[in-house]
Amino acid sequence: MGQIKVEKNAGGIEGLCIIEPAVHGDARGYFMETYNQNDMHENGLDMVFVQDNQSCSSKGVLRGLHFQKQFPQGKLVRVIKGNVFDVAVDLRSGSKTYGKWFGVELTEENKKQFYIPEGFAHGFLVLSDMAEFCYKCTDFYHPGDEGGLAWNDPEIGIDWAALGVKGEYDGTANASGYTLLDGTPLNLSDKDQKWSGIKDTFKF
Repeated sequence: MGQIKVEKNAGGIEGLCIIEPAVHGDARGYFMETYNQNDMHENGLDMVFVQDNQSCSSKGVLRGLHFQKQFPQGKLVRVIKGNVFDVAVDLRSGSKTYGKWFGVELTEENKKQFYIPEGFAHGFLVLSDMAEFCYKCTDFYHPGDEGGLAWNDPEIGIDWAALGVKGEYDGTANASGYTLLDGTPLNLSDKDQKWSGIKDTFKF
């Protein structure tokens, strides 16, 4: 027991958690528990996971910002190879932090995990040559249920420039002309370049 350290309400946003597992290392390597339900419950985290996913992406790939419309997923994310900047945006109507974002660097070295509860948009940018990204979900994937937001929406205001992203916002999610500092072009799917901003997506 007690194999994790949990920072709750990361960035002042209720529900977001940064989880750091205890890593037991010696000259041979290391061992850690990547998930322990009892330790999670001790820290007040009672979610139940039903699906594990894994992706591999090259440098400059930006996946997001994604959310589910009818079947929202909580996600426990981590990186097993490489380095990404992972972002969550609060989309919970009535939340005092609606529209606010928080990001954390996840790497194979720091072994941090990021828990993003239901009701958030999520995305990440790959900063290393390659990154392998793993996550557990609280609901199954439902085809056709995915929604999205423009990764560069100024209303949300994610500070991609702090990560070395250069480019000019043209009013769309089009990644053309955006690069990392070393000249690596940002690489988004066609779908992710067509999302709208938060105000056009959610009109209350």
